[in-house]
Amino acid sequence: MNISLKSTGICLLLLSGIANAQVKQQAIPRVDQMADVPKPFQIIDYNKLALDFDKTVFDFDAKGKFWPLVWIDKSQKNYPQDVVGMYTAIGDVRQGAAHNDGMFHEALASMGATLGATLVGIDKTNQKKLNYVAMLKNYFSAESGWNIMMNNTTPKVALLGGGYGRDWWYDVYPNVMFYAIYDKYPTEPGLEEMARKIADKFYEADVILNGNYDYSYFDYGNMKPMKNNICAQPDAAAGHAWVLYMAYKKFGDAKYLKGAKSALAALQSQKLNPTYELLMPFGASLAARINAEENQDYDINKMLHWTFDGTPICREGWGVLVGNWNGIDISGIVGSTVDHGGYGFLMNTYDAAWPLVPIVRYNQSYANAIGKWMLNAANASKFFYPKYMPDEHEIIPQLASAGKDVIAYEGIIKQSNYPEYQDIKAPVAQGDGPLWMPGQNPPESQLSVYGSGHVGIFGSIIKPTTADGILQLDLLATDFFHDKAYPSYLYYNPFTENKTITVSVAKGKKVDLYDTVSGAFVAKNVSNSAKITLTSKNSAVLVMIPAKGKITYSGTKMLVNNVVVDYQYQIKK
Repeated sequence: MNISLKSTGICLLLLSGIANAQVKQQAIPRVDQMADVPKPFQIIDYNKLALDFDKTVFDFDAKGKFWPLVWIDKSQKNYPQDVVGMYTAIGDVRQGAAHNDGMFHEALASMGATLGATLVGIDKTNQKKLNYVAMLKNYFSAESGWNIMMNNTTPKVALLGGGYGRDWWYDVYPNVMFYAIYDKYPTEPGLEEMARKIADKFYEADVILNGNYDYSYFDYGNMKPMKNNICAQPDAAAGHAWVLYMAYKKFGDAKYLKGAKSALAALQSQKLNPTYELLMPFGASLAARINAEENQDYDINKMLHWTFDGTPICREGWGVLVGNWNGIDISGIVGSTVDHGGYGFLMNTYDAAWPLVPIVRYNQSYANAIGKWMLNAANASKFFYPKYMPDEHEIIPQLASAGKDVIAYEGIIKQSNYPEYQDIKAPVAQGDGPLWMPGQNPPESQLSVYGSGHVGIFGSIIKPTTADGILQLDLLATDFFHDKAYPSYLYYNPFTENKTITVSVAKGKKVDLYDTVSGAFVAKNVSNSAKITLTSKNSAVLVMIPAKGKITYSGTKMLVNNVVVDYQYQIKK
């Protein structure tokens, strides 16, 4: 039963669902293994952390050993402008203005930090007279003839760390990040032309691949699929599909939709889990969205289970970690489930939230599973940061101040892969930086600038509620190029008892609150806030709709004022 008590614009509701309309929740087995409430429990302020990262790292006058972490690269590769380079890890001897002609910097760092800052409200086109968005054009590989965004600005430094035909995800993922940034800066000169060229390249590549993505990489210059000593990476199809669908939503060209469907079908056709690094959740997310928007029937479960389960063979064990190591829950972080007992990485964890959280908008049957995973991931991710990981679980606690509280360790591992640190009990906060340049990179290079820069993804999605342990997850924050939509939030109650939260609405507006999980309006004409009681281990997906809007239906969709509110509306019997 839904109970609604209204008084002076405040509503008290019990969300237990309507029996004949309640959307049945689908399990993700890996998430089922996670703690209901992870311990020790504390959700840090990722939004503030993202703002602090931007302010601290993009400071050319920063003081301290290894600082500043940014420099000016005057090589003007691909585009006639100077750009700002950013360290991948603190103290990396390959980087900075004095090394490799200042050219070695990665899109993973620069684009990730630009996107992360943008998501928490920072305008990166005009920051102390620098336009960081425009600078990303130098990663567009015009000089090589590939004409896509790449992880480096030139092949001369590519083999120092990812890119240019060495590892397919490094070639695809910068284009995924670029499209997200382009969505936020649609009028920035030059971006549209690049976005179209990227989409055309990916479409043409998909036609050539013709359903077979079993290659190590694709040569986008000569337009040939290639194999080398790296694993085949069929999940590159997820990256192709996601970019092509974003291009379709932006430009309306039907060939991009065709290409997105083709690439997604190629991904789905895999017999074994093809997960490699971080593209698979984009396939799952797109499957949910394209099913909802284009009335398709891609197998979301298959792709979600591949994302989480840790069952790939070539990239052995890659997925989402589960475990409590010596009283510390690390469940929810993303990486290898088998390397030295498990090795999760901060960037991969942040970036998984980007595609996974919006799934719930398009298919609310995953609300409980995604809500529970995000609670675990948000809790565990703080332990990458020296400030929150107990010193006895860090490799370099005495040196960690080099990160100024905004740079985290690259990873968390069960048993350190450094022989000299075998006595540290799990979980162990560490990074691979010293292994990149043995004997040269300092211990501080375990602190990951590139991963820490993606914090804005969490920062834009996660907000606390009035009940500790229940998060408000913004379903639109990373749902790029989405159709017109009303504010939409996921709330998950992990506890064994009912919990009441206060949901605030924008001032000056009266809204009706519709819950896509129960398939019902749970409050109407709310002008201030609503008190919502969530039943045990259940979710609400609340859409804040203009009060007294006109409701219509089209197939499985419910619309208010011609805006889709519920893609999976279930007619009451």
